[in-house]
Amino acid sequence: MPMFCRSLFLACSLLLSVHAGAVTPASANTVLPPGVTAGATVEGITEYRLANGLTVLMFPDASTPSTLVNVTYGVGAAQENYGESGMAHLLEHLVFKGTPTIGNIAAEFKRRGITYNGTTGQDRTNYYGWFSANDETLDWLLAAEADRMVNADVAKDKLDSEMTVVRNELEIGENKPTGILIQRMTSQAFLWHAYGKSVIGNRADVENVPIERLQAFYRTWYQPDNATVIIAGRFDPQRALATVQRTFGALPRPARTLPTRYTVEPAQDGEREINIRRVGELHLIGLGYHAPAMAHPDSAALRVLVNVMGAVPSGRLQKALIVPKLAVNSESAVDGFLEPGVAGFFATVTLGGDPAQVERVLLEQVEGTARQPFTEEEVAAAKQRLANMYDRASKSNVLGVANALSESIAAGDWRLGFLYRDAIAKVSAADVNRVARTYLVPANRTLARFIPTEVAQRVEIPAAPDIAKLVAGYKGNPAVSAGEVFDNSPGNIQARTRTMTLGDGLKVAMLPKQSRGNRVSAELMFHFGDDAAIAGRLEAASFAGSLLARGTKTMTREQISQRFDDLNARVSVVGSSQMAYIGIDAERENLIPALRLAAEILRNPSFPEAEFEQLRSQSITGLKDRKREPGYIADYAMRKHFDPWPQGHARAVRSPDEELAGIQSVKLEDVRAFHRDFYGTADGEAVVVGDFDPVQLQKELETLFIGWKSPRPFVRRNEPYFQPGKVVREVFETPDKANAVIVSRSNFAIDVEDPDHPALLVAGRIFGGGAKASRLGDRVREQDGLSYYVGSGVIVSPEADNGVFYMQATSAPENMGRVEAAMGEELARFVKDGVTEQELEDAKAGLLASYQESRSTNGTIASGLRLNLYLDRTMQWDADFERTIAELTVEQVNEAVRRRVKPEAVSTFVAGDFAGSARRAADSR
Repeated sequence: MPMFCRSLFLACSLLLSVHAGAVTPASANTVLPPGVTAGATVEGITEYRLANGLTVLMFPDASTPSTLVNVTYGVGAAQENYGESGMAHLLEHLVFKGTPTIGNIAAEFKRRGITYNGTTGQDRTNYYGWFSANDETLDWLLAAEADRMVNADVAKDKLDSEMTVVRNELEIGENKPTGILIQRMTSQAFLWHAYGKSVIGNRADVENVPIERLQAFYRTWYQPDNATVIIAGRFDPQRALATVQRTFGALPRPARTLPTRYTVEPAQDGEREINIRRVGELHLIGLGYHAPAMAHPDSAALRVLVNVMGAVPSGRLQKALIVPKLAVNSESAVDGFLEPGVAGFFATVTLGGDPAQVERVLLEQVEGTARQPFTEEEVAAAKQRLANMYDRASKSNVLGVANALSESIAAGDWRLGFLYRDAIAKVSAADVNRVARTYLVPANRTLARFIPTEVAQRVEIPAAPDIAKLVAGYKGNPAVSAGEVFDNSPGNIQARTRTMTLGDGLKVAMLPKQSRGNRVSAELMFHFGDDAAIAGRLEAASFAGSLLARGTKTMTREQISQRFDDLNARVSVVGSSQMAYIGIDAERENLIPALRLAAEILRNPSFPEAEFEQLRSQSITGLKDRKREPGYIADYAMRKHFDPWPQGHARAVRSPDEELAGIQSVKLEDVRAFHRDFYGTADGEAVVVGDFDPVQLQKELETLFIGWKSPRPFVRRNEPYFQPGKVVREVFETPDKANAVIVSRSNFAIDVEDPDHPALLVAGRIFGGGAKASRLGDRVREQDGLSYYVGSGVIVSPEADNGVFYMQATSAPENMGRVEAAMGEELARFVKDGVTEQELEDAKAGLLASYQESRSTNGTIASGLRLNLYLDRTMQWDADFERTIAELTVEQVNEAVRRRVKPEAVSTFVAGDFAGSARRAADSR
């Protein structure tokens, strides 16, 4: 949903209230290189300026095992002129094409184990990469970003090769009804301002932009005086600043003056409405209201307002629309842009429901402040939810906080996110009611309806204040306390972890460690049942697992949610046909209370009838919507073809109609019976990582979970090798879907201990491990320019002897034949010719770096330890596996590929609007 910038709300939420601790600002002990000046320091983040105008933000945290580099440019869709829509996004693609000194940037990132991406918004474009902390990698990445800042190969042949890729990304967006609704509604709200354009642009502009205009756009905006370099995580600030000065500092300050934006959207003078008629199942309703810029004081009050409206399960829209089953989904959001944006409120009508009634209720809720003002209790709860979200993110994700600075930079200054957080804390119910009366009025509304009125009502949106004055002297809160510098190697994790078995079968692993913000992560999984027992009860199992946290015998869903908010804990309690799961992220003092409540939810759910009916309605609506999507149709056909189980078996693949029939027929008593007949906590795994008391925790685990045995003992599943008797190619028509999908697959017999396993994982990374810098990516996306996403991989189950090789891609329907042919050609060539020494070394380095990165947080460590407990192995297995990967030879990899991957055994499934594409092509002639 590009216009309402859902990612911005998450990003702003990462700029949190941080507490006293050990983070040392980079400026404290940093000797500045010549030509570098130090600026403000806020909550551990320090600003520097280079003589050429470049801004540098440093956020060192030695307890974070990774390093992030983010380069944010002050250019986005709003800087584009007429005929240039989509140019900023198109340029984002092209700067990955390389420079004269770096031929393939994506391949170099991959070889060094750098996880990377680029994103474009209304007011900024950013490029970021993170990796396991390493001085050489940091030096290389900074030099590479400085190089492509001014030397990217923005050439006609590169534009031509990327054109279909960008078009395919546009087509993917055209498959999403909600995104289409928001874009059309926003374009009606903004008659003149550039915010009315979508970031991805107009198809004709994207396809026809002259290369000279794109090059001029690049030369204008991609310059040091329009960029901010952010470095965060584990690094040496002194050394990094010297590298920045050596690389970026060598770039001259440009002589040009950046263009300024002067268009101001006039006050809206009446209701507006737009109707969109497209193939689909769901009726969607959206209301948009012009709203102030992020820096304006009213923006914080509007942020609280949309939280009161949209919170689940306590929000006003939830109670007015979802609970009475008028709608299956509702959302609210507000832009946080440099200039005035939009606040939006949305509802998805229940299938068979009354859209007019939903529209009426939505309007009553949004514009009914005079009738039902916001209360102090509602506002306090919303502020607590926002503060908790902010607080959790700042303590668990330094890299996320740093990446989120891009959004504040786009809104005017990197410190705005902190000011925004502080402003939210000061919002009162009176403020919320005032902004509701000011902005949420009919004359400022877009359903795009124009109705003449005797007295025209106009809302003048105030301009953003002087941001320099607003942030001048701002200090913020003390920086959050940092954790220990933790060695996340498998050997150290195993050495630091204490394991035991409680009761008859609860395996426990505890890893106490000092964590940022005293956070701790817990992951518990309990097992029960077998295939024979759960056959015919799959819907009951699914509903039971989804309804667990929607009420207990003593608490409502809303009370449960509020209690977890009070504890500032992120908790998940869910289940499926053979397991129940508890996941917790909390501060040290709140771990035990959160664990107790989670155990109560698991043991004593009430399964409220209203929640059951609401979930059933959402499930039916979602399934009916998905069954039209090309990806779902192709995937179902593939799963059905490779299904070894007879009809009626618990694991047999069911058709959408069979799933729908099961959902419609399941009864609430079936759900309650499944919980009685299956649930228990005596058999499973419990892992806790972070800041906690092991002695206290062990006692609590024994009290809460030992002794509750499932009436149906757990039997592990067996997934035997199965290869269908014939190879097939199936094609499915999906009318009015601009994006087509292809999936291909073959099976082979293998288990995780087989020597071919690590070799195949590396081979899979080389062949299709990413839409860029892989054999498939280089051919289908980079060379032929046919697909935004193409990839492949190898899956080896830890519990079975069945391995899977798969390929998948998206494209315009008219290009799918070329995509399929290219994928087949590359697979045959890969099996025949094998991998090269350089490809192998790059893939091994990248894969090993990704494994190390995967152990960078308490939560991911806990997940790995829990899986090892379940599989009766230790971290030594991980160490041995990684060592095997490091020692792989070209011969081993190529032999494994030829033994296991058979191009002639690959079945293919394609779905798209091929008839419509052919008809449009004929009409164009």
